[in-house]
Amino acid sequence: MEADIPASETSRQSVARLAFGLGMVALALWTFAEYLPALGWAGVIAIATWPFYKRMRARAGQGGWAQGLPALFAVFIGLVFLAPIIEAGLFLGREAHAATVWLGETRKNGLPVPAGLENLKYVGPYIASWWRDNLADPQNLSTLVRGVNKIAVSERVGMAASRRVIVFLFTILALFFMYRDGDSLVASLRRLGERAFGPRGPEIGERIVHSVHGTVDGLVLVGLGEGLLLTIAYYFLGVPQLLLMGVATAIGCIIPFGAFVMFSLAAVLLIAKGAMFGALFIFAFGLIVLTAADHFVRPYVIGNATQLPFLFVLVGILGGVETFGMLGLFLGPAMMAVLVDLWREASE
Repeated sequence: MEADIPASETSRQSVARLAFGLGMVALALWTFAEYLPALGWAGVIAIATWPFYKRMRARAGQGGWAQGLPALFAVFIGLVFLAPIIEAGLFLGREAHAATVWLGETRKNGLPVPAGLENLKYVGPYIASWWRDNLADPQNLSTLVRGVNKIAVSERVGMAASRRVIVFLFTILALFFMYRDGDSLVASLRRLGERAFGPRGPEIGERIVHSVHGTVDGLVLVGLGEGLLLTIAYYFLGVPQLLLMGVATAIGCIIPFGAFVMFSLAAVLLIAKGAMFGALFIFAFGLIVLTAADHFVRPYVIGNATQLPFLFVLVGILGGVETFGMLGLFLGPAMMAVLVDLWREASE
């Protein structure tokens, strides 16, 4: 029967199936667009933790412990991300009343010029003059903050927080299924890659996995190390809001140029306390840590994993962040590694 079907009709059917499949994929992406970042985060976390998960599964054997291991891993990952957020939220709640009282007193009396600010060479007198005109004068300070709609800001923050909670819970749920069905999912993707790209398909998949591993090590682990060093310096220099600043700095060290913003903010807080020497020290120390991490540690870690020059890695990170947000930190270098690999193969 199949031999009697004209070739033109078979070709039309193939084109129709392809068009239908592409249309369904586009419709699915449009329908589930809100949850695609959650699936992306779950994929990145699963790739980064999969070797450790496989070792634990091999030790667990085939008993009931192994059956519950995906759920245990997913819950553990959720607690790792959730615990600092809860602690920071509780800390902010404890400090909210004091901050409200301080803000009221500041609006009533103004914010005095920090001691020693005018003694800074070149820029000190200009900054002190601006501070005196805008922050030390209660009327000008009230004018600066008068336009803030507290109710609207609270509503937006509440809606954004609710959405983040839903996405976070969906990420943990997706991560559970990836742990549970990871082997079959990897086998299916491998077969799909072979059918689409031939023998090069699995190699492309492995390049993506290696790129994600290298980016996680180079960005997250190195960034957390930077954050720890800077937080220790914050502790000894007396930076206000130590816990909040430490967590924010650790997160900022993962993001390109985020570390510079955070230790500069710490220096400004020390200047507001009148600790000019501490501000200069934390700024200089932050520059040293940032230079060592970005010019020596990260290029070595990420470059070895992705086999890319660090300039390409940086372009992938910046482009990924601009397009996909925080998720682009890991997707950008992976896509850049695949593109460079395909370019090398085509040019050779």
